[in-house]
Amino acid sequence: MRGGGLWQLGQSITRRLAQADKKTVARRYFSAEAELKKTVLHDFHVAHGGKMVPFAGWSMPIQYKDSIMDSTLNCRQHGGLFDVSHMCGLSLKGKDCVTFLEKLVIADVAGLAHGTGTLTVFTNEKGGAIDDSVITKVKDDHIYLVVNAGCRDKDLAHIEEHMKAFKAKGGDVSWHIHDERSLLALQGPLAAPVLQHLTKEDLSKVYFGDFRILDIHGAHCFLTRTGYTGEDGFEISVPSEHGVDLAKAILEKSEGKVRLTGLGARDSLRLEAGLCLYGNDMEQHVTPVEAGLTWAIGKRRRAEGGFLGAEVILKQLADGPPVRRAGFFSSGPPPRSHCEIQDDKGKGIGEVTSGGFSPCLKKNIAMGYVKSGSHKAGTKVKIVIRGKTYDGVVTKMPFVPTKYYKPT
Repeated sequence: MRGGGLWQLGQSITRRLAQADKKTVARRYFSAEAELKKTVLHDFHVAHGGKMVPFAGWSMPIQYKDSIMDSTLNCRQHGGLFDVSHMCGLSLKGKDCVTFLEKLVIADVAGLAHGTGTLTVFTNEKGGAIDDSVITKVKDDHIYLVVNAGCRDKDLAHIEEHMKAFKAKGGDVSWHIHDERSLLALQGPLAAPVLQHLTKEDLSKVYFGDFRILDIHGAHCFLTRTGYTGEDGFEISVPSEHGVDLAKAILEKSEGKVRLTGLGARDSLRLEAGLCLYGNDMEQHVTPVEAGLTWAIGKRRRAEGGFLGAEVILKQLADGPPVRRAGFFSSGPPPRSHCEIQDDKGKGIGEVTSGGFSPCLKKNIAMGYVKSGSHKAGTKVKIVIRGKTYDGVVTKMPFVPTKYYKPT
């Protein structure tokens, strides 16, 4: 998911719409509404009180009638249903699709079992991150992946350019972009119990990272047990004509405990889970090693390389990166993106990339990049916010423990 400060944006919009001249404020934020793309659930969001904002070229709900804080807590306690249809799902097919994809990403795609997936990173020639993506090996000749909305155009151009060169050399690979499907994310403790009412598949046998093609509430869906909140949950790719009906069924089966949840809470949830937001915590100049995603580089890939930027990345694995992503607790106002991080003597050592007030922990949390050596938990730092310095300390992530459903 691309874009920064969604929690702050939601609070800003809420405050300003509460002011006297609501029409002027509304025009300011929503005047481009007609030019934005709309998901199949757009009218459904509006009917349920969704506050719609421009996001990556789409009109998306940042929150509903409850506050972003309440929505965040409800997802952790019960569940949240997110419309993430702005993201781009696609399939790579052909006997050489695995070989092709391994030229572009750091994952050991060949080593994945059928019906399992992993987080990976598309890299450039300098080892920087073009995008992060969850990829699934449906079978040897079919890969399903989802890329970020704000990165869609550059990702598809990048894949297409390399696909043309690969096919010109005799490689067997083709693609299909799933614009005919919508994507829902059901997250939280009630995700599995609620979804189980709508499918005959035994979800207790579907673990974190697993993928299934199955019927849910009468629709032929792609189901991945994954998400962007740190909670147990699913991403459901559903034919768009069934999207609203499926959303209604999920909410109904939860008896009001699972709520529609917007991008504002999605941002605070992923920050509490220590997950990167592309465009903030990952960029084209940041390598997976610097971003703390070394675990996503397959063991075989470390030995063989063969992906774009491998020389840079493998050298960082051997020698260590110059900077590292770290988590922070801090005093004072919540840190925001681009706030300077200093050591305890006042010397600049890095910058905040995401920050805010944690609804669950009731304290400030942030992540950012600091010079290697200053990233260890317990290291005292200063964070500069609007010209004033506040005490902070490096802490391990995730800030809130994850609850992914894995075999015991």
